[in-house]
Amino acid sequence: MDALLYSTIKDDIYLFNIGQLYESGNLFGNHFVDILGNVYCRFVVWAPNARGVSVIGDFNQWQPDKLVQFNQTGVWGILLQHVHEGECYKYIIEQENGEVVVKIDPFAQKFEQAPKDASIVYEMHARQWKDGLWQAYKKRYSALERPINIYEVHASSWKKHLDGRFYTFDDLIEHLIPYVKEMNYTHIEFMPLMEHPLQESWGYQVTGYYALSSVLGDLDAFCRFVEAAHRQFIGVIMDWVPGHFCRNANALAYFDGTPTFEYSEPHRADNKGWGTLNFDLGKAQVRSFLISNALFWLEKCHLDGLRVDAVSNMLYLDFDNEHWVPNHYGDNRNLEGITFLQQLNSVVYNRNPYTLMIAEESTAWDGVTRPVYNNGLGFLLKWNMGWMNDTLKFIALEPEKRASAYRLLTFSFMYAFNEQYILPFSHDEVVHGKNSLLGKTKGDRYNQFAMLRVLQAYLMVHPGKKLNFMGYEIGQFLEWRFYSELEWCDLEREFNREYHYFIQTLNTLYKREKALFEQDSLSKGLIVLDADNTEQAIISFIRQGKKARDFIIAIANFLPQEHAYYRVGVPYAGEYQIILNTEKDVFGGTWTQTEAVYTTQDIPHQHQPYSIECLVPSLSVLYLKPKRIYGVHK
Repeated sequence: MDALLYSTIKDDIYLFNIGQLYESGNLFGNHFVDILGNVYCRFVVWAPNARGVSVIGDFNQWQPDKLVQFNQTGVWGILLQHVHEGECYKYIIEQENGEVVVKIDPFAQKFEQAPKDASIVYEMHARQWKDGLWQAYKKRYSALERPINIYEVHASSWKKHLDGRFYTFDDLIEHLIPYVKEMNYTHIEFMPLMEHPLQESWGYQVTGYYALSSVLGDLDAFCRFVEAAHRQFIGVIMDWVPGHFCRNANALAYFDGTPTFEYSEPHRADNKGWGTLNFDLGKAQVRSFLISNALFWLEKCHLDGLRVDAVSNMLYLDFDNEHWVPNHYGDNRNLEGITFLQQLNSVVYNRNPYTLMIAEESTAWDGVTRPVYNNGLGFLLKWNMGWMNDTLKFIALEPEKRASAYRLLTFSFMYAFNEQYILPFSHDEVVHGKNSLLGKTKGDRYNQFAMLRVLQAYLMVHPGKKLNFMGYEIGQFLEWRFYSELEWCDLEREFNREYHYFIQTLNTLYKREKALFEQDSLSKGLIVLDADNTEQAIISFIRQGKKARDFIIAIANFLPQEHAYYRVGVPYAGEYQIILNTEKDVFGGTWTQTEAVYTTQDIPHQHQPYSIECLVPSLSVLYLKPKRIYGVHK
């Protein structure tokens, strides 16, 4: 029987060991198979330096059944009858030194809820997906030319039941999807959903890469959620952590008693900053494990993209590592990490060309979103951390200090098209004493919310796709707390409810106006009008869509000072109307007049042939759009 089993999987074992098995989850873990008319549960695990491997579980009364290693491949397997879905199991690993340890199954698709840690016999069921219209939409329109406005969510703290229980995926279908639809976001991005033992890690210290956090539900429930989102034309993205993993002794850490998934050199394996272990990205089997995992979530669960966490940790040998050793070129590049990321993106885009592969990369590394064939890393999008840091630093200043710090806002125009960017106000910016977005601003509540409206309107019109963390849209004052739901009661307060309506209005406008998203990554999508106005701290520019008539003029005033006669240049003669004024009373401002329409004057200004003179309210952003213009026919 062992020889028969090996004959059915030997080709996959070979590919796994050379780093090219991209469906490793079909080989490893537990799977029910039919052999010669008999149904067995097949258990297969990788433990290359183990002296022996056994499986224990409910099905054998927790008495070990020994696995067989197949021809010194490092892969062990067994066929067992009388195994049932839902039963718990673990592996016993006999290490080279004779010590015996108990481990999870790295490929298990379900686990007990912490603090219990057994793997569970389970395989997600085949599904007849009903999201064809969404999939066709993705193929019809390039992601770079579509509106992407992401609502980042920590699933277990968005909302909770009255008794404190977490919302499951079925609960989120009922509550989160309608809310996202109502607020007009385009995508949900979940912080890591994979199995992890400690809620305090927010999901970034993973133990079960092929399983969902057991407090939320199983893979079948998650697929129901993804399908329900897609049927409402909402994309689903998940944070994915391929650089490092949880060092708990029962999981991947030193799995067979030797460095297995981690680097063999202690200074490379030990990630002291995060208390984790770094994957050995140069090891062929680890590449098979991780790339297969990415494809598992994208293909089996129909995720629209992965936000790859901590890319800098995979690119630099000296990233938070004072004991680093240079590579053979004598520099600090992690050559194995670079090769892994290029292989990952090449494989993903070869099989799934409409995927959103997003890099959370915090340095000025050149070519993160450049194609692999052009010596880039091959991501589609990169978080613009520099823009985020500069912008948040600026809005936290006292008004009298903003004029002298004006370049914090305008510096991004120098590199806005070096990569294909997402502009992120993420969870990392509202924890650990950094304050909520509202808490970062200065002044009384009126001025705080006025600045928040300026911040969000500026985000929406600046080149780049958009991301905001949950809670920002209600103007929550408290920092995010992973153990508590959002402060939904704030929506009963003045300014919060108006701000919530403002965000809904802004999101709707963003999806409607092609100028705001069609040419995000192209320099021709931006015409800067006024980026040197340090005295007034006003920035004005044009966002241009593909068609000449599709453009929006943005005027952002970052000081609490009204300007009654602000002149702005425009490209065509005619009439222009205001389509957004962040100071309208329905948004929480003081502006009660109807939206103005301005007629151009034959006064060239800001390198444009015509201009208009308009009133710019204190702490505000205006969007102007052509109403009736001449000299353009498309």
